[in-house]
Amino acid sequence: MKDDQEKTLTLREMLSSVLAAALGVQSGKNRARDFSHGKPSHFIILGVGFTVLFVLVILGLVKLVLYLVGS
Repeated sequence: MKDDQEKTLTLREMLSSVLAAALGVQSGKNRARDFSHGKPSHFIILGVGFTVLFVLVILGLVKLVLYLVGS
């Protein structure tokens, strides 16, 4: 059985941390957990993926609005 020092973060924990950090509502407890148990490369990859997805969603919404307005 793993103790707290060896525990790695699950994908769900990393995704929630990336989302919370993007929204600016990350708690100090979770931030400390991320720094002590998470790998920076995982957070970088998830952060870049989230950013790309966010930009694509915004772009899609803008195109949809422009299409509906008739421009």
